[in-house]
Amino acid sequence: MRRIVLMMSVSLDGYVEGPNREIDWHRVDEELHRHFNEEISRFGALLDGRVTHELMAAYWPTADQDPASTPTEAEFAGIWRDIPKIVYSRTLERADWNTTLVRDVVPEEVRALKEQPGGDLGLGGAGLAASFLRHGLVDEFRIYVHPVLIGSGKPLFERTDALTDLRLAETRAFGNGVVLLRYERDPAGQV
Repeated sequence: MRRIVLMMSVSLDGYVEGPNREIDWHRVDEELHRHFNEEISRFGALLDGRVTHELMAAYWPTADQDPASTPTEAEFAGIWRDIPKIVYSRTLERADWNTTLVRDVVPEEVRALKEQPGGDLGLGGAGLAASFLRHGLVDEFRIYVHPVLIGSGKPLFERTDALTDLRLAETRAFGNGVVLLRYERDPAGQV
């Protein structure tokens, strides 16, 4: 069965974006970008919220045509265009680039999606992640901690009273100071 993998970058103080939605503090260098290309190319689909999708769709569809793009960025443009995308939005009327629109997170539909053949499903967007977490649908967390404190903004995780036990599966430090913390749900510890 496919797994749902939350894959997000955060500041050391836990924010996915600054107070004005800025992400210019991300420390994505060539090594980290190659890693992202490898990881994302293995996914069977990307599950994103509207904001994440619009951010990606504003740049990546034609990034490989920009003479300033590195070969790694050009490669990612192709990966992003080709991978199936499911965007959860109640307001988008249409989306291009191999994208299916879904209005609501329906746990039974997500579970059926997990049972389909193919690679794991990459989950992006803090708001969408919160909905998936409320329904117990996230199987793995790949959190990329960037070496910066931004002080305020949108936190990765919403406040909750629910306890989710996790098991550390991997850590990896990149040369630019970003650290991957990969956790899997610990079904034995679920309350």
